[in-house]
Amino acid sequence: MAIVIVDGHQIELADHERLNGIQAAERVGVDIPHYCWHPGLTVVASCRMCLVETGTRNAETGAITMVPKLVPACQTPAKDGTVFVTDSDAVKKARAQVEEALLIDHPIDCPICDKAGECYLQDYHFEHGQPERRADIRPFTSATRDMGDTVKLFVDRCVMCSRCVRFCREITGTSELLVINRGSAEEIDVFPGYPLANKLSGCVVDLCPVGALGDKDFLYKQRVWYMKQHAGVCAGCSTGCSIDIDENQDTVYRLKPRENMFVNKWWMCDEGRYGYKHLHSPDRKFEPRRKIAVSGNGKFSSTTAGEFENIDWSQIPTELAGRLQTVCAEGNGRLAAVVSPNLTVEEAYLLCKMARKFDPQAVLALGPVPVVGEDETFPGKFIIHAEKCPNRKGVEEVLAHFCSGQIKSFDELLEDLPSGRIKAAWVSGGYSHSHWCDDTAAQQFAALELLIVQDMFASPLWNVAHYQLPGAGFAERAGSYVNFAHRLQSFTWAIRPPAGVWVEGHLYWTILGMRGLYNARKVLDEVAAEIIAFSAAADAIPPVGIDLRINQLAGAIS
Repeated sequence: MAIVIVDGHQIELADHERLNGIQAAERVGVDIPHYCWHPGLTVVASCRMCLVETGTRNAETGAITMVPKLVPACQTPAKDGTVFVTDSDAVKKARAQVEEALLIDHPIDCPICDKAGECYLQDYHFEHGQPERRADIRPFTSATRDMGDTVKLFVDRCVMCSRCVRFCREITGTSELLVINRGSAEEIDVFPGYPLANKLSGCVVDLCPVGALGDKDFLYKQRVWYMKQHAGVCAGCSTGCSIDIDENQDTVYRLKPRENMFVNKWWMCDEGRYGYKHLHSPDRKFEPRRKIAVSGNGKFSSTTAGEFENIDWSQIPTELAGRLQTVCAEGNGRLAAVVSPNLTVEEAYLLCKMARKFDPQAVLALGPVPVVGEDETFPGKFIIHAEKCPNRKGVEEVLAHFCSGQIKSFDELLEDLPSGRIKAAWVSGGYSHSHWCDDTAAQQFAALELLIVQDMFASPLWNVAHYQLPGAGFAERAGSYVNFAHRLQSFTWAIRPPAGVWVEGHLYWTILGMRGLYNARKVLDEVAAEIIAFSAAADAIPPVGIDLRINQLAGAIS
C-alpha cells in the first residue's frame, strides 16, 4: 500500500494503482490546472500549467527531501513516499507566468467565441492568472481553417496542447492531424488531401481546452450558459454511450460524451453525436389520429384507407381499452404486441403487462432490430456497433420473462398473421426513420380488425393503422437501456415531448390504471422484483450503470 502526501493530506493507493500527480491530487479534492494532459491520451507535459513542487519522504525518519525545481504533475508518478505541494508561492507564480505567456498570443475574443463559459484558458486566467496585463495588445489575424466536414480551426486561439493530434493517432488510428512549422509559428493542420474525416472526429472539439476547434454543427447557435445539461444515454447503437444532452427551452443543441470507463470511456462517435436531429424534424408526427369507422357497429373498414380524424389524448386510454377488450373477449391469443428495441426496459415491461391484461395469451414479439454494416473497433478500444438500437438486450430479457424464454421475432410474427388467429396488434416503433417497415409487412397487418401503431414518423405500417399515436424520442423519455454488454443505465428525460405527443410509458401506465404520474423508477422496482435478470436494479443505479451479468452469475452460484 503506497502512501502519497498532497498538500499535507495523506492518501493510500492500492498496489495496482498507477497515478500521476494530477490524479493523486484529485483524491483529496485538489484541482491542478492543466491543458495538454488527458487521462485517455499519452503524456507530453508540454503546457507546463501543472507545475508543482515535489519530493520524497523517508519512511524511517519521516524527513522530506524536496526536488529543487518545479516539475509537471502529469509526468510525475505518485509512488510510496511521494510528496506534492500544489499551493506554494513558487507554484502560483509559475501558473501565472504560463497563463500570461499564453495570453500574449491569444485573441481576447471571448464575446464571439463559442467556448466562452467552458474555456480552460478563461477559467484558469481568473483563478491563476496575473492581476493585470503587462504586455501590449497585439493585432490578431483571426484566421480560420476547415479541418473537415464537422470541425473548424480558429488558428490564433490554439495553445498547442496537441490533444487533438494525439487523439487521431492513438484513439482513431487515422492520424489526419499534425503540427506544422516550428517555434512561435507552430499550428495544427491536416495532411494535404486528408481532411479530418474519421468517425469520431467530433471528439477533438470536446478535447480542445480552449476555443481553437469548433463544432460546425453547434457554432453560433447557443451560449453555453443558457443551456441546461442532462445526463443521458445515446440511442444510436447498442454501445449505449453515456452522454450529456445540452438543451435550451426543449430544443437539443448538442450531445457530448460523458465519462464512463465501463462503456465509452471519454468518447462517442459522430453518428451518435449528430443523431438528435430527428427530434426536431418537421416530418415528425404530433397528432394522435383515428381511422374513420363507416360501419354502424363502429368497426373499421379497409375501404376507408387514408381517411382519419384527430382524437384527443384524454379519451384515448379509455377508448383503446374498450377496443382491446372487445377484440380479445372472444378467445386467447387474439392480440399481438410488437415491442420495439427503442423502448426503455420500463416501457417494454408495461407494454407486455398491458397486452397480457387484455389477452393472457397475447403474442409478444421483438420489433425489428436495425443492423447496418459491421461493428467497427478503433485502436482506443472504442466500438461503433452495427446494431442501431439502444435496448435489444433489455427488451429481450423482458420478453423472455413473459414468454417463458421463447422470444418471437418480428419476421416470425409476420408468418403468423396470415393464419387469421391474431385479430389485433399494438406496434411500437420509435425509430428515427420511416423505412423500418416495408409495404409487404404493412399489408400483413392491414387485414387485422384493430391495428394501433406508435411511432415518430409516417411509415407504410403507420399509413394502414386504425390508431396513429405519435411517440417520443430518446431525449424525451425516462427509463433504462441495456447495452450489448448487459450494462443497464438509467436516465431521466432531458426535454419535454412536443405538444400532441405522449411518452409511451405514460400511455401504458394510464391504460393499466396505475395511479399518479408515470414513474420510471417505480416501474423498474417492479421489474427488479419480478424478473431475476434485473434484480440488481432494485438498488440505486450509479451514473455508470450496473452490470446485470454479475448479479445473474451470483444467483446461479447460490
